[in-house]
Amino acid sequence: MAAVHFDSYTEARTHLKALLDAAERGRVATVRRESAVTALVDVDRLRHYLAKVIPSHAQVISEAGGWSVFIPGLPVSADGATFDQAVAEMIEGLREYAEDWQDHLLDVPNHRENWGVVQLISLSDDTQLREWLVGAAR
Repeated sequence: MAAVHFDSYTEARTHLKALLDAAERGRVATVRRESAVTALVDVDRLRHYLAKVIPSHAQVISEAGGWSVFIPGLPVSADGATFDQAVAEMIEGLREYAEDWQDHLLDVPNHRENWGVVQLISLSDDTQLREWLVGAAR
């Protein structure tokens, strides 16, 4: 099976199984609506790719009886009494940022380019986010 492309949503709905099968196999799967073309991508493949191309650059700092975590360029930081608490708080903060981005920040100029990291956050479970932030669990 080669790439799958449909020139309308009506055509795509009629051939939804073929569209989904192509996406799940990692093939190019697209649908046109007027002048826009949308790609359908398997979630696990997209999440894996985003985790590889978007390093977190998380900074974890031990401070006066606690830990702090922040990511340069993102308006999210967290503190905790232990390393694990700080990381858990950071994951919660990332989830809140992703919700805010979806709700009202996606068109704000200094947040617009965070599309990829928001997708990564939204498509990851807590274990995957922890690994992205600080590496595999100890």
